[in-house]
Amino acid sequence: MRTLSAALFVSLLSLAPVLAANPAEASAGQQQRERKDLQVFNDIADQVNRYTQLSVFDSISASVTGGRVQLSGWVTMPYKRDDLERRVRKVDGVVAVENAIGVLPVSNFDDELRFRIARAIYSHSSFWQYAAMVNPPIRIVVNRGRVSLEGVVQSNVERMLARSLASGFGEFEVKNLLKTDAEVREAMEPRKSN
Repeated sequence: MRTLSAALFVSLLSLAPVLAANPAEASAGQQQRERKDLQVFNDIADQVNRYTQLSVFDSISASVTGGRVQLSGWVTMPYKRDDLERRVRKVDGVVAVENAIGVLPVSNFDDELRFRIARAIYSHSSFWQYAAMVNPPIRIVVNRGRVSLEGVVQSNVERMLARSLASGFGEFEVKNLLKTDAEVREAMEPRKSN
């Protein structure tokens, strides 16, 4: 469950390999850098998860390479983008931050879609346990009538059910970018060197 919590909003992790002349040194150096980048990533995930202004209509991703952080995703208000960048800059081990977080346009149609889809998903009995969470894991991003479902669910059945529940509200398209708990755990494990 800790892995799920760390990956709710921050779902993308990329760690760059360290190049060295000696393969043994490369392996040891790579493990040390991956460990440090993973620690920074976990601290960033903690900062994002503790940001109280995020809602189920915002989705944030981050990647860490050598202490350099790239933030991406979507938020509903411009101040959220700036607040998140400030919070990430304060994390120990962060060398630089590239903020590529987009701000969703203001639209009554999009707002109506967000609320209707959120109500349909989180009022379904299969998702009640998620609705009761402080930070529900299914993110509903609506940009000009196009819906993206992002975040983490426990199974492929829940992924398909969420996609089905998000359809039929007048949206132009629905992209299902949900990942299962197992997929997130696999992505979070340190990469093995061959």
